[in-house]
Amino acid sequence: MMPGANLCNHAPSSYSVSTAGYRTGMTAVPAPSISSPHSSPLGDPLPRNCTFEAADWQKLARFWYPVALARDVGEQPLSARLLDEELVIYRAGQQIVIAGDLCPHRGVPLSMGHGDGQSIACAYHGFRFGAEGRCIKVPAHPGSAIPGKLHLRTYPATERYGLIWTCLRPDETGSASIPPMPHWDDAGFQQITCPWIDIFGFAGRQMEGFLDVAHFGFVHTGTFGDPENTTVPSYIPVPTRDGFEVEYRSSLSNYPHGSDQPVPEDFVWLRHFRVHLPFTATLSIDFPDHGRLVIMNAASPVSARITRLFVPIARNFDTDRPIQEVYDFNRRVFEEDKAIVEAQKPECLPLDPTLEAHVMADRSSIAYRRALRERGFSHFFTA
Repeated sequence: MMPGANLCNHAPSSYSVSTAGYRTGMTAVPAPSISSPHSSPLGDPLPRNCTFEAADWQKLARFWYPVALARDVGEQPLSARLLDEELVIYRAGQQIVIAGDLCPHRGVPLSMGHGDGQSIACAYHGFRFGAEGRCIKVPAHPGSAIPGKLHLRTYPATERYGLIWTCLRPDETGSASIPPMPHWDDAGFQQITCPWIDIFGFAGRQMEGFLDVAHFGFVHTGTFGDPENTTVPSYIPVPTRDGFEVEYRSSLSNYPHGSDQPVPEDFVWLRHFRVHLPFTATLSIDFPDHGRLVIMNAASPVSARITRLFVPIARNFDTDRPIQEVYDFNRRVFEEDKAIVEAQKPECLPLDPTLEAHVMADRSSIAYRRALRERGFSHFFTA
């Protein structure tokens, strides 16, 4: 094994990262909001019982994360949590509203109430809230003017890849964006948004596992991994504006065990990772006969210790097969990863390269930790 400091801080020339011939690939997708947030200065109080270090929380809150499947947002209010912030999501006609999940009157969660597709009503006193989180009815005083203090604090809401995305502290410069997903809108590609899965571990740990190419033959032996094919060919992470990308070629098949799909003997599997900091990445996989599969790993940090994983998928083959097969297979893959992430210690992601040992197969992990460190993140957890 090689000392972590050598790989992270003072890489030898054989490990230097070259940007020669770098392809920009996907550009950041602008994030048009369906509802606009009220002003939210960076000095705002942290969420109740915040599990993140204050400085890390302020940085994390500037990014976009998914908080719900679009198909789950109907007439009734839906609860969600992001970075320890309790949220309510509801439809007001054509608008999706994301707001703090407390009624400003007496502090009851609005997700306990009921909706009609145009507004939601608090379960306690029936105060009703509509588009842009505005209070539109106070049943106890139907003829009186409604004070502005009763309007909800809202956050931007955008639907993309079958997910509802938001940002708790949007940057006025608009520098943060919803991560791009290759081929989602391309002709011939099927769009699939898998059910989410909760992982009782840190989003950074889950992300690192998604990027890891050395664990397939040990963790995923029940799905697609091959314990006889564990050698990791050389690969080099290339920095990008939003993180980094990696092209990884190997002989390891990505077909599920038991598949009768033929694979040419000389076929090389190309896995192309694109990392969009802090907790989103896409993986494009080249299949035989010009097949292409794209998986987005969007690790939404419910708290420092809970991650809700959203997984949109696009593919241009097997489009006639039942969607449930895709749901079931990917659930099994991520359940295999979930068991590992939930067992890791320490629970946080060590950004100090001297705290763990590293090998050359860990280049993506090292690049990920370095990128977080360079953007000013610390150890994330309050304890």
